[in-house]
Amino acid sequence: MISRSELQASATQLREQPKSSDTGQIKKPAPTLYAIIAIKLLKGALFVTLAIVLWTLSDNDLPKDYQNLLQHLRFNPERKFWVDLAQQIGKLTEARVLWAAAGTLVYSLFSLVEGVGLMFRVSWAGWMAIGESAFFIPIEIYELIHRPEQGHRGHPMVVVIILALNILIVWYLLRNRGRLFRHHHH
Repeated sequence: MISRSELQASATQLREQPKSSDTGQIKKPAPTLYAIIAIKLLKGALFVTLAIVLWTLSDNDLPKDYQNLLQHLRFNPERKFWVDLAQQIGKLTEARVLWAAAGTLVYSLFSLVEGVGLMFRVSWAGWMAIGESAFFIPIEIYELIHRPEQGHRGHPMVVVIILALNILIVWYLLRNRGRLFRHHHH
């Protein structure tokens, strides 16, 4: 049987739950923030994986590996797209692939740090996510405006989706930064 003093102690404990900011407010669930965290962590994991793949392939015969991949996937290697890509792969050196792997790894770390920082709701991670997402908005707009004129083969809908995601991230984090992140007042 639970005594009255034990019930009062439990109620006091519930009222004294750890506060997530100096203002004394308990942070409310933020599903949009959780989605942004998932995007950042998945992007970081994807780029870490890509960096590892690039590093492991750096000393291979890339044109031969490329031809084997096309055969394995049963793609027609005579199509212009695959021929053009084969020419680009043929120009790659081991040093360039290693530099690409290193750059990809560094970029992946930004997304991973943002994701972890956002999980702990620290304000610098919010600003980092805002800055990174805002950085790509003009590039994506440029891609949509100028690339179709140059015979760009990519599907513009992918760029539109990425642009919309980046705009949503910037807007949401700017609008809700006071509610979402800890602010340390000294």
